[in-house]
Amino acid sequence: MARVVKMFHTLRNHWKKTTVGACLLVWGGNWLYGKHCDNLLRRAACQEAQVFGNQIIPSSVQIKKATVFLNPAACKGKARNLFEKNAAPILHLSGLDVTVVKTDYEGQAKKLLELMENTDMIIIAGGDGTVQEVITGLLRRADEAAFSKIAIGFIPLGKTSTLSHTLYPESANQVQHITDATLSILRGETIPLDVLQIKGSKDQPVFAVTGLRWGSYRDAGAKVSKYWYLGPLKIKAAHFFNTLKEWPQKHSASLTYLGPTPRPPEEPEQKTPRPPLYIRLYKRLALYWAPVPKETPKEVTPEAWQKMQLSTIEFSVTTQNSHLDLKRTEDFMNICIEPDTISKGEYIKRGSQKMQDPHLCPEGSHCLQASRCILQLPEDTEGSLAIDSEEYEAMPVEVKLLPRKLQFFCSARKKEQMLQSASE
Repeated sequence: MARVVKMFHTLRNHWKKTTVGACLLVWGGNWLYGKHCDNLLRRAACQEAQVFGNQIIPSSVQIKKATVFLNPAACKGKARNLFEKNAAPILHLSGLDVTVVKTDYEGQAKKLLELMENTDMIIIAGGDGTVQEVITGLLRRADEAAFSKIAIGFIPLGKTSTLSHTLYPESANQVQHITDATLSILRGETIPLDVLQIKGSKDQPVFAVTGLRWGSYRDAGAKVSKYWYLGPLKIKAAHFFNTLKEWPQKHSASLTYLGPTPRPPEEPEQKTPRPPLYIRLYKRLALYWAPVPKETPKEVTPEAWQKMQLSTIEFSVTTQNSHLDLKRTEDFMNICIEPDTISKGEYIKRGSQKMQDPHLCPEGSHCLQASRCILQLPEDTEGSLAIDSEEYEAMPVEVKLLPRKLQFFCSARKKEQMLQSASE
């Protein structure tokens, strides 16, 4: 008993050290508990993946091939470790023939896609930039019509993974988010996503699944990392210092666009069976003896292009992938032209919102729906365009919507939510 009393006296006399030690003990315990929970999530995911791997397949059926494009530089160099600990074991246990292709420099994925052989699925492990590179390389191929039908999986490992909000449920735990995304690929549920084809005057077209931005918010957002020493104030500081250069910040351009197009019916997933031989012979004989009908020339309706001059603080073109409606009757992309008459305080406040949702279209903006558009910039235009968070030189561009161009793996629960919201 005397020892216990002596110990309490010591703790009371050294209360500062006691407080620090208690805080460190609580923090260490919480960290160890978090690591234990992450290991439980990995184990449960591996057990579910092993169920797929234990399935018996006929000898005549080949093992499915999966090609993974991994960007080790994503998430500040942590992407490789995240993939190997959380996603790679699940893919290997599932029985897939997995080939991992690691990119060494920016733009390499585009070149590798040109050399890629046949595969059953493509898996992108990285962030928005990796997604943009892979789909650009895929759709630049000469045989893109066939390769664009290959289902694509996305494992969110990057600092910005906008597409994951569409494909998978939100999760604060990074390990759970990665394992859920990997398991969704194995389950095989897919949804069609729109793609933007962005063609400049110099290079080959670039393809995006999120959108394009040009304006002051994009320029200020690119400089946020320079003010890292200001901590939580770095976003406001970047937008504040941006207002000191010139105000009001106006971006003038000429916009020509086409309206929405009706959505064609979806192609059947399964091909209709071939008719019997006698039916095929009958049809051929009927075509042979029947008189050839005269072809009446169809009247070509001229496209209804609309033109306007714009002066804006930021211009953006986005797909509907962030708010996907699987039962919509028209195909279009959203064009947002934000007013250039806001105050500096409103600009700084809205800049913080734009960092959370880069393609936010605030109240008072001029919103358009278009299937194609041409943005003509003045010759002395400075700054850059952001295409799926990747920076490109500012130049005149033509943006064309490719509706339902690619199939992406998604969570079955997320797809069910989309279908329910569309039917309401």
